[in-house]
Amino acid sequence: MSRLRIVPVNRLDQSFLQRLGLCLEERFLLEAVVEHALSVPATALNRERDQFFFNTLAARVLTAHPYTDDVILGVTDFDLYRTSERFVFSGVSDDKRVALLSFARLHAETDSQDAANLLFQRSLKQATHAVGRFFGLNPCHSDRCVMAVATTVFDIDAHDSHLCESCERRNRARQQSS
Repeated sequence: MSRLRIVPVNRLDQSFLQRLGLCLEERFLLEAVVEHALSVPATALNRERDQFFFNTLAARVLTAHPYTDDVILGVTDFDLYRTSERFVFSGVSDDKRVALLSFARLHAETDSQDAANLLFQRSLKQATHAVGRFFGLNPCHSDRCVMAVATTVFDIDAHDSHLCESCERRNRARQQSS
């Protein structure tokens, strides 16, 4: 794997994505590149749920950015769901070719600089979790680890933004074997 390709779905703040990329570079030792935005109309949403099906968006991202040895992280403001989950903060496609991150449920309750920082921290944690899953890291049993499962934003807030020692060892082993 040579690069982390961040693919914005529709127009997102480029400086936010660049900052996210820099932090992910540090965690996974990959060069991060923010790609051109993929345009997906809101009409593609499931009308009954007002959400986007995770696997459908993953397929669209992969079609627009055909598989290479690079890590592909699609980032969207669409609220995502899976058949077995009412909503998804982030995750990796079933074929482990695309990771996705949704901002939809990560926004803070207030508009302020603190809210912007909170959105970034939550996004970083969930992006780290998704890329970790892309690389085969399993959900962690340590409550503080970024690889622990999060079902609420409060869970995300309680996680560290880095891998725990055990997950970091597995990540380093993966890097050395690549």
